[in-house]
Amino acid sequence: MKISTRARYGARLMFQLALDYGKGLSLLRNIAKKEELSEKYLSLIVIPLKAQNLIVSGRGAKGGYMLAKAPALITMKEIVETLDGEVSVSECIGNPKKCGRFPGCITRDVWKILDEKIQATLEAITLQDLVDKYNMEKNPSANYEI
Repeated sequence: MKISTRARYGARLMFQLALDYGKGLSLLRNIAKKEELSEKYLSLIVIPLKAQNLIVSGRGAKGGYMLAKAPALITMKEIVETLDGEVSVSECIGNPKKCGRFPGCITRDVWKILDEKIQATLEAITLQDLVDKYNMEKNPSANYEI
């Protein structure tokens, strides 16, 4: 299993929108510049994110994109699955009929456990977690405790 470039870039796009959450619409060209990504490629990525109601857009001179809901409510799993489809290490996990060795395949149990761990990890990480980590790394002295 490999997370596609599309999903990785989509996560970076969504992270930038999370940083700007509550500040209005963000221009795709600014996000592309900050993340050193192609604006044209990002313009293709926003289509499924918008269709899945993860982002909203505005047109015109003040147009751009913003998150459709709070960063704490958007998981990495939602982003990756929107852009890559269901994340799985093996086709036989979601569809056992694709494998002629099912149900006798003992290694399938390993792939199923791995699949569950990946799903749980992606589900547990929100955009807000990324924003918090970024802010902590950007300003470590703000976390100084006595």
